[in-house]
Amino acid sequence: MELFGVARFERFFRAAAGLDVDKDDLRRFDDFVNDKIYDLLLRGQANAKANGRDVIEPQDLPITKGLQESIHAFVAIDQEVSLEAILEQLTRRPPLDVTYSDEAQAQLPLVAGGLGVAVARMFPILEGDLVNPQTEHWDRAIRIFDLLL
Repeated sequence: MELFGVARFERFFRAAAGLDVDKDDLRRFDDFVNDKIYDLLLRGQANAKANGRDVIEPQDLPITKGLQESIHAFVAIDQEVSLEAILEQLTRRPPLDVTYSDEAQAQLPLVAGGLGVAVARMFPILEGDLVNPQTEHWDRAIRIFDLLL
């Protein structure tokens, strides 16, 4: 990732939860977001097929109330850090048995940003005064998300 992109991610994590992150955290974040996007898309595929469609529409993605609130928070933060375009490039779209509608594809960077806000805000919940998340914190947070998403 280019340097200006790293700086934007650093500002994003600072704005979302007062965290200081480094390149290792950004790699963990990239893996986390893409794993969770894949999980959401798998459920979206199942929902589309259950409704007799071979195209994932935005309403097929299982966006919870909490994730929707995190997406709204990301949109507010993103006005300052301009991260959505970078997330658009980073968010992988795995090959599935269905295709993605343009609207669903356009929503994925926002979902990725919402996941970023959610995971960033989880760190202080897991450990109150945490400023610089370490591997163990990422592992705990990811295990919790794996249970919920």
